[in-house]
Amino acid sequence: MAKMKGATVVDTERCKGCGLCVVACPLHVLALTTKSVNQKGYNYAQTVLEDTCTGCASCAIVCPDGCITVYRKKEA
Repeated sequence: MAKMKGATVVDTERCKGCGLCVVACPLHVLALTTKSVNQKGYNYAQTVLEDTCTGCASCAIVCPDGCITVYRKKEA
């Protein structure tokens, strides 16, 4: 059985740093930045454990600003 692999892409300039995606991710793939902000002055979400993502898209579903895209692919 093939394992699913995911990739999470955050539109950092649209992100308002609400943190809902961080809480929603069951694998702790995302975190809010602590040392940098976007042009609007928000700490934005970023991927911190890229290889852990399974593409479940929980983060994208809860994002109120729709700034997260999740890609899925099968691993051989």
